[in-house]
Amino acid sequence: MTFRTARRRPPRGLQRWLWRAPIWLYRLGLGFLFGRRFLLLNHVGRKTGLPRQAVVEVADYDPQSNSYLIASGFGVNSDWYRNLQKTPEVRIQVGRKVMRARAELLSPQESGEAMVQYARKHPLAAQQLSRVMGLTVDGSEESYRHAAELYIPFVRLHVQA
Repeated sequence: MTFRTARRRPPRGLQRWLWRAPIWLYRLGLGFLFGRRFLLLNHVGRKTGLPRQAVVEVADYDPQSNSYLIASGFGVNSDWYRNLQKTPEVRIQVGRKVMRARAELLSPQESGEAMVQYARKHPLAAQQLSRVMGLTVDGSEESYRHAAELYIPFVRLHVQA
C-alpha cells in the first residue's frame, strides 16, 4: 500500500468563491442540474447560529434507510462538518426536493469502509477527492480505507419523515 499526504486546507479567497458558486445555482432554482450526484446542505453556524450552506457530493444514497452519504473533502476542519458536530439537524435539497435530515458523523472505521465502497463505485472521483485532500493513494482498497480513517470523515444524512 502506498499512501502519502500533503494535506490541503479548505479554499480561501477567489478559490473559495469558485467552490461555493454551485450554491447560487440552487438559489436560482437550478439545483436539478446536479441531479442526485450533489446536494445543497443547509446547516447552522456553530459560532453565529446563522444559516449556512454548502454543496457537497453524494457518495451514496440508501433507499432502504432513505439516507445520503457525504464526505468532508477537507477533513474535520471543514466549516460545514464542524457545524454538524454542534447542530446535526439540517435541511437538504437534492434536485428540486427539499427535506429535513439529521446528520450522523461516522466513526473513522465506518468512514474507511464508506470510502472503499465509494472508490468501487466511482474510482475516478475517489482519486480526485484524494488529490483535493493532498493525499496520494495507490488505488488499493487498503490505501483508500487508510486515507478516510485518518483524513476524510463521512456523514450519513438520515431524511426525516
